[in-house]
Amino acid sequence: MTRLSVFPLPGALLFPGMHLPLHIFEPRYRAMVSDAMARDRRIGMIQPRAMEAGAGDKPALYDIGCVGRIAEIEMLDDGRSNLVLEGVSLFRLVHELDVTTLFRQVEAELIANGEADTLSLGGRASLEMEARRFAERQGYAVDWEAVSRLDDQSLVNGIAQIAPFDVAAKQALLEAPDIVTRADLIVQLMQFFGRHDGDDRVTLQ
Repeated sequence: MTRLSVFPLPGALLFPGMHLPLHIFEPRYRAMVSDAMARDRRIGMIQPRAMEAGAGDKPALYDIGCVGRIAEIEMLDDGRSNLVLEGVSLFRLVHELDVTTLFRQVEAELIANGEADTLSLGGRASLEMEARRFAERQGYAVDWEAVSRLDDQSLVNGIAQIAPFDVAAKQALLEAPDIVTRADLIVQLMQFFGRHDGDDRVTLQ
């Protein structure tokens, strides 16, 4: 078990091995960053669930998030900061702690979830082919030569983090038990459930 300060930011997911830039300006999250820098530089990124009536400013959280380590930080004169989180490990929320800090903290279990697995040659080819088709349909410009040089984890988690899927789909990708399952789900989302809408997001139908 490990104690984590969590940042429940809607729509912002972090995957192991990936980087997430954040601009910190709210007082509670300034305090969270200061606390993290004084301890172990770790922050748990986790999705809040849809706000329910009577929940106040503490919506329920999803069960799975990702521990991020502050890899870079720029402190601004007015107390705000720009930082980059590097995804370290997925975690499972055990329970939220009753704390007096401005920011939320949880007891969590780190997950060893097969991030070191590799794709088969066919699985890799299928993912790259579907990603090309998807990018063309969406009108994205992609450096495919650079993509081809990525290791399997960077390719799969990179697509999962930046693809314009809705929150439910992204959470499903985060909760996949290994990168093979995650890659298969990415292909399915691109093939069968994607539609280009006015919000530039792919939604589950």
